[in-house]
Amino acid sequence: MKEISDFIKKAEKFLSTAKHVLSIGDYDSCVSRCYYAMFFMAEAALLTKGLSASSHKGVISLFGKRFVKTEIFERELGKALNDAYDKRLVGDLVFDPFAGIGTVGQVALASEKRKVPSDYKVKLCRY
Repeated sequence: MKEISDFIKKAEKFLSTAKHVLSIGDYDSCVSRCYYAMFFMAEAALLTKGLSASSHKGVISLFGKRFVKTEIFERELGKALNDAYDKRLVGDLVFDPFAGIGTVGQVALASEKRKVPSDYKVKLCRY
């Protein structure tokens, strides 16, 4: 499906951007791009089941019900997506250059090392 591959490409682009803005110290943008990379991959996963949601929280909730609780994806990934959502809000709304970097920045870097988008792609092809 073209929509699924479009979401995957966009997620990969956002993760690349996150690495760049992290390297220049733009932590709020890094958190935002990491979150959106994860969010787009969650949307792609939902599309494999013919599902979608009309809000960010809806996507996160539906992803949790259909993919995390059913153990298609690890619980850690569901928690990371929820954490990324919260950290992105903090980064967008609070003036503190280090407010969001913690867990989400670590997840972004770990994701890049573990190739989480590739893992998603492999699992998406199976479902």
